[in-house]
Amino acid sequence: MTALMYKRTALSVCVAAIISGCSLAPDYHRPESPVPGDWPTQPKVQIGSTSGRASVSEQPAAAVAPEGTVPAADLGWREFFRDPRLQALIELALINNRDLRVAVQSVEEARAQYGVQRGAQWPSIGAGIEGSRQRMPPNMRVGGEDAPSVSSSYQAGVGMTAFEIDLFGRLRSLSDAAYQAYLATEQAQRSVHITLVGAVAQAYFNMRAAEVQLELTQKTLAARQESYNLVKRRFDGGVASEMDLNQSRSLLDSASADLAQLARLRAQSINALTVLVGVSLPDGLPPPAEFGRDQLLATVPAGLPSDMLERRPDIMAAENTLKSSNANIGAARAAFFPTISLTGMLGVASDSLGTLFRGGQGAWSFAPSITTPIFSGGSIREGLNLAEARNNIAVAQYEQTIQQAFQEVSDALAGEATYGAQVDALRSLQTSTARTLELSNMRYVNGIDSYLQVQTAQVDFFSAQLSLVQAGLAALNNRVALYKALGGGWSEVTPLASGDTTTPTSSAPAGNPSTTTRTSVPQPSVAPASGS
Repeated sequence: MTALMYKRTALSVCVAAIISGCSLAPDYHRPESPVPGDWPTQPKVQIGSTSGRASVSEQPAAAVAPEGTVPAADLGWREFFRDPRLQALIELALINNRDLRVAVQSVEEARAQYGVQRGAQWPSIGAGIEGSRQRMPPNMRVGGEDAPSVSSSYQAGVGMTAFEIDLFGRLRSLSDAAYQAYLATEQAQRSVHITLVGAVAQAYFNMRAAEVQLELTQKTLAARQESYNLVKRRFDGGVASEMDLNQSRSLLDSASADLAQLARLRAQSINALTVLVGVSLPDGLPPPAEFGRDQLLATVPAGLPSDMLERRPDIMAAENTLKSSNANIGAARAAFFPTISLTGMLGVASDSLGTLFRGGQGAWSFAPSITTPIFSGGSIREGLNLAEARNNIAVAQYEQTIQQAFQEVSDALAGEATYGAQVDALRSLQTSTARTLELSNMRYVNGIDSYLQVQTAQVDFFSAQLSLVQAGLAALNNRVALYKALGGGWSEVTPLASGDTTTPTSSAPAGNPSTTTRTSVPQPSVAPASGS
């Protein structure tokens, strides 16, 4: 009889172990992509070399961002950003930025939470000693009224607290949900890393553009001071009118106001960059590259929209969140079924604490329990409805993330397609306004025109110079946005081509610049330029 009971017990344990591998979570299927299979066509602006007449047509996105040997997401930021000072600032930011530190610790938090949830699938075993003393009235004593009034019992051994046998996969589903939440947090950290790299670059370019504009304004102020001095001498000699003198003075005051504004803008851009870097900007930084097209890689390969699903960490995080909500449906379904738990102890027992370990006798206890829901006021059903609603929300958020990423890349591609023509046109405008200013000065000195033409020419020339710098800045920031939108900025160094045995440097947020051989980088073709 005993042998038969052992066989039945062993069979029950095996069956329970097999069933515990089941899960009531729905089979996961990635939702269909809500965006087209290719990027939209981009505008193509052509400007006549002699007539200056512009025309707009269309071109495929591949003409703007042609395919490369390395996807944009794998393109190391040390290859993409060519300015040595910017590289040093990015490296400092990856070490000291507080947002990135918070993101790293959030990953550790999610990892620990997953460990806690995974540990619930295993029994908790511990050792301990327990004892009890009680006095019973004579009519309730075991053995009659002659039995001792006070009885004692002591136990010591290894015990197992209430352990739930996961027959219907509730604990497993909760563990899977916690694991996917951990992966989503890890991808969120990658997003913060990529965003930080792009933000440092854009803040740095804003600072450099402010410096260039400040330098232009200082030169303009000096030129207008000379012009004012000339008009003042002519006015004192009775050649120029007071109107000419006031117009010249207004130009000088306007340049002084612009100088103050740009000085403030430069100081604020330095403050923004300092916050991103996390420390005060050190003095020993490498010399900066000239502000313009050579600060960035000429082209960024866009690939296909489907590549974003495996490249952009925010999309991957949204899918992990979707998988987590899908697993929570399994846990909510399992709540409809019985819960089986076990509690046990194996050790020694004695009626005296002094003889517990010397003369105690073997003792064990085994207490299985089963609980099945009968009535819960509808909370179990609503729990399942809640899990399904959250899963539907996660699906919509996943699709929305893809759509947002598609728009970001498409907008950046439109910028890549048009900024080159805009910068070329502004460069031509700068040349023509400079010549107009030169002619206006000659005509005024010779008494042909009034100073009004000189004033207008100076305003137009200065405005063209600033517009060229601002367009160059916008073009640089647009290319950074395209690089970031395609998932670039996580790798420090571009992975080597297959067949090369050299190991590239990882993208850890610390360390020295890599000395690994890097992939060759093409020279810029059509790229934004500054007004310098």
